[in-house]
Amino acid sequence: MQESSSKDRLHRTNGSVIPLLDKVGYGSGNLTYGIVFQLVATYVVFYSTAILGVPGSIIGTVVGLSVIWDGVSDPLMGYISDHTRFRRFGRRHFYLLSGCMLIAVSNYFLWVIDLGLSTGLKTAYLAILLFVIKTAMTIYSVPHTALGAELSDDYNERSSIQGIKTIFFILGLFGATVMGMFLFFNPMPEYPQGQLNPAAYRNMGLTSSVIALVFGLVCFFSTKKYIQYLPMPDDKGGSDHEKKGSILNDVKQAFSNADYRLVVTGYLLTNIASALISSIGMHVFTYTFQFNNTAIAVIFGVLFGMCVLSQLVWVKISTMLDKKRTVVSGLSASLLGALYFLVLVFFRDAVTGKVLYFIPFAALSGFGMGGLFSLPLSMIADTIDVEELSTGFRNEGVFYGCMTLCYKLSQAVAIFLLGILLDLVGFDAEAVSQPRATLMTLGLILAIGCIVSLVAAMLAYSGYSLNKQKVESIQRQIQERQQKTNSKN
Repeated sequence: MQESSSKDRLHRTNGSVIPLLDKVGYGSGNLTYGIVFQLVATYVVFYSTAILGVPGSIIGTVVGLSVIWDGVSDPLMGYISDHTRFRRFGRRHFYLLSGCMLIAVSNYFLWVIDLGLSTGLKTAYLAILLFVIKTAMTIYSVPHTALGAELSDDYNERSSIQGIKTIFFILGLFGATVMGMFLFFNPMPEYPQGQLNPAAYRNMGLTSSVIALVFGLVCFFSTKKYIQYLPMPDDKGGSDHEKKGSILNDVKQAFSNADYRLVVTGYLLTNIASALISSIGMHVFTYTFQFNNTAIAVIFGVLFGMCVLSQLVWVKISTMLDKKRTVVSGLSASLLGALYFLVLVFFRDAVTGKVLYFIPFAALSGFGMGGLFSLPLSMIADTIDVEELSTGFRNEGVFYGCMTLCYKLSQAVAIFLLGILLDLVGFDAEAVSQPRATLMTLGLILAIGCIVSLVAAMLAYSGYSLNKQKVESIQRQIQERQQKTNSKN
């Protein structure tokens, strides 16, 4: 059994440069997650309050609880995937196949809730469907992310794989936000602001579900050939007692890794800023700055376009500055964008309806976000090498599952508080216009919240200690230990 493990490891080490087509096939699967994730994150609070008429405090609670469940289920799914032993599907691919199908079905039904139902029934449908969607995305995304860490041991190749994966994730965000605005939220006589048209959400749900299913299947069939080279649970070596380690032990082992804790903390803080933009961004751009669907699409188009275009730049920069300094550079660019946005809020009367003033914000934020999506995932893969040197085991599923647990819990708290804040600041979905103080407060919440979370993320990443030299030294020690073990056998 140990001989099989060494052969798999040798294959991945010597053949660590993955063909570009295979990296694209793997990365394309992240569009499945990205497009549905962004639909829910960007539109569900707006859809629930402005279209379905559910109070902000109620939907904030429902969404917050669904995100908590989403986070809690991630390390559980990681543990299940790490210990799955399907010979035909390996540890990951059964979940890629079943997960993308469930995502497509549940996402469609979320956006076709009958407007004529009572508030209680609409809330119940929202709650059930959100929990099903979150479960489906966990089933799919955790094994998919873990698979990316298994495809190569090379320090820089990991960044390349995650960079391509991130491009498709951002394309999913772009498709959900920008193309959604252009294709589905066009103004009509009865709906001058197209995002208030209920029929648009039905069409958007159907289209996004088809896209999610197609790219999930592309990922499955593109990476299926690697199953024979990836480790199985019984290929890890170790005693029978060690193989029966519980999920709690695996989670404890993950968080005993200091560098892992720092990356997770920085990542969750960064994603609080993303949660703010996703949850109340539509409110701020629609009400505070009086933008129509085209203007909002332009802003998010520039933001996500810069995210995509910057991927190759950040991968290149990481080979020169190393990953830690590159992440801090990305945070700095995003922080400049948030500070600029704060200025726009204070000058709201002068910039309302004028989209050109928001292009610098979108460009700076998008460029910075490009590095913050991919590099932390590559850094996590490096921290897993530390675990393997220490314990002889690799639990990619648990490591990435715990990472998403932490940032989703932080997002859940943020969304829950934002839902309450919408009520506290006097937002009324049925009102023709909102109070001036409400509009200003919404903008300040978004700007200041992003600034605080980005600064805190910088402080977290500053303590990260791994670099290329350390990781390659760790990998050499792992190989030497395996060679000694094989020579004894």
